[in-house]
Amino acid sequence: MTKRVTFLLAIAATVGIIAAVPQKFIDPQNMDLSVKPGDNFYQYANGSWLKKNAIPASKTSWGSFNELREKSLDAMKSLLEEASKTTTKGRLYQMVGDYYVSGMDSATIEQRGFDPIKPDLARIEKVNNKAAFLDELAYQRTQSNGMLFGFFVGQDRKNVTKYLPQFSQGGTTLPDRDYYLKSDARSLKIRNAYHDNLTKMFALIGEEPTQAAQDADVIMRVETALAKAQMPRVDLRDPYKTYNKLTVSGFSKLTPSINWADQLTKYGAKGQDTILVQSPAFFRSLDSLVTATPIEELRTYMRWNILKGSAPYLSDAFVKQNFAFSRVLTGQKEQTPRWQRISSLIDGSLGDLLGQLYVQKYFKPEAKQRMLTLVDNLEASYKEHIKNLDWMSEDTKRKALTKLLSFRRKIGYPDKWKNYEGVVIDRTDYYGNVKSAGKWSYNYMINRLGKPVDKTEWGMTPPTVNAYYNPVNNEIAFPAAILQFPFFDFNADDAINYGGIGAVIGHEMTHGFDDSGRQYDADGTLRDWWTKADADNFKKRADQVKEQFFGFKVLDSIKVNGQLTLGENLADLGGLAIAYDAFKKTAQGKSSGKKSLIDGFSPDQRFFLSWAQVWRINVLPETEAQLIMTDPHAPGLYRCNGPLSNINAWYQAFNVQPGDKMYKKPEDRIKVW
Repeated sequence: MTKRVTFLLAIAATVGIIAAVPQKFIDPQNMDLSVKPGDNFYQYANGSWLKKNAIPASKTSWGSFNELREKSLDAMKSLLEEASKTTTKGRLYQMVGDYYVSGMDSATIEQRGFDPIKPDLARIEKVNNKAAFLDELAYQRTQSNGMLFGFFVGQDRKNVTKYLPQFSQGGTTLPDRDYYLKSDARSLKIRNAYHDNLTKMFALIGEEPTQAAQDADVIMRVETALAKAQMPRVDLRDPYKTYNKLTVSGFSKLTPSINWADQLTKYGAKGQDTILVQSPAFFRSLDSLVTATPIEELRTYMRWNILKGSAPYLSDAFVKQNFAFSRVLTGQKEQTPRWQRISSLIDGSLGDLLGQLYVQKYFKPEAKQRMLTLVDNLEASYKEHIKNLDWMSEDTKRKALTKLLSFRRKIGYPDKWKNYEGVVIDRTDYYGNVKSAGKWSYNYMINRLGKPVDKTEWGMTPPTVNAYYNPVNNEIAFPAAILQFPFFDFNADDAINYGGIGAVIGHEMTHGFDDSGRQYDADGTLRDWWTKADADNFKKRADQVKEQFFGFKVLDSIKVNGQLTLGENLADLGGLAIAYDAFKKTAQGKSSGKKSLIDGFSPDQRFFLSWAQVWRINVLPETEAQLIMTDPHAPGLYRCNGPLSNINAWYQAFNVQPGDKMYKKPEDRIKVW
């Protein structure tokens, strides 16, 4: 996930020079040496750091990823401020610079209040029947205001060379369907706060208190009905359960009140005869809901969607109310600084323009070559693991190796950049800029139809601190911003880089073989390439990982969802094991004895300590409770400790013995890949 060369600079005032002090890549001052490594390795490796690094008031968590995101935001701010002052360097600088100026111009934004959305609100008031409602729904979608359900153009999972229109469940505001359906105290508190937020938001556009409260009731009623129709989040991880190919006419029969051929024409997707539907049952319920809901309530629902989608870009009253409800959900104490919000927005909407500037200034070409070498080494290690599996047949092994060796690699930044032709950026019109970029994004997506699949396209921007595996392209991607310490550093020893970015590379590779990714073949097609016996053997081992994580708790009472997090947990376990074996092939990995120690730690110890410090993080309790429901990743504590308890080499490196809290008998240690 990240690389960065980091030094601490100390000014020697007496001699007037700057002395470079190499960073301690494993710093004992960040550890809690009073904790036994075998009792809680996460705490042992990170305890002092966790105590010393409180969550900033404007954040919901603080950890290694947050530190790098702050650095990335600082870098973007520098680039945007420079671009905003530049008038002679061409369109790229004008676009991102003027966008930044418009977003930072709080006086103009304040003066306009909610004027920018009045034309849309006026359009909605003219909707007087169901046909007009569907027409307006289609129009708003083309303006990047999608409502009621999700719609996108993406690859057909069973014919990956073709783009298809695809429909998914949606229409709700709260983070998960369970927020509407559960009756525990926390869920009730959040629903009450949401109702209060709705009432206050409607009041901000001039509604009387009684009317605003009634409209809030409407939204709660409609969104609760939509939530009841939605598939649970765990089911959405099943690529077969969510793959339902229908003719357009067949889809229309499923929803008698909606003519999807007509809708697709209005979306700009005329002439399509086949679509994919994530959940037919959701759309059947949606049709009934639209039919049964009075037109005035459907108008209210549309008004709310315009309002919530635009609130972050309107005057301060809207931004503050939006944040007030966010505080209830996440516990965040202060609003994220304006410059960070604007920088993130520009990265999300004009990311290939800002990304070019980021790469030019902050990404070293040699980092890409070093990463390719690391990927080669991890691939070689993975190849050995597959060949040596004792639970997989030779036939399935051959197919697994073919898939592994077919991984497409994306390092740092795209080979070709989007140019955002047609986007108009005006340094005096912040909301207009947001809309222009959103409309371009929609049209870019629609224009894929009928064209060859572009496998060079990235799913993340260069300043993003993250990485991903895309099953339909069978590709692994590592944006420039993740290639920094603690994941990677040019000056670090191999133990640090393999325990950090090496394990991340292995993690993304393993996603190609996790419980979902394994169902796609070497060219990305959703196709079963396993024998039944091998699939059963895999499931047996995956179920062990699932049960291990179901046994972990957060906030004293909430359990980790071992099924929701299964893919990420399998990727962590596989990635760590693969990276360790790749590390053992390096000169440092082969070394031993006193001469191999650095800061008192052996190479193997440094490898596992590097792994642990990647996951160090403090999280607000409200945010942690939300993440347990919505995030496919386990909390940092368990991402660190869960895989380690299954790695024999970790036991040896830290002399973990029976009686230690993390100890598992050798026969109970889980090995999948």
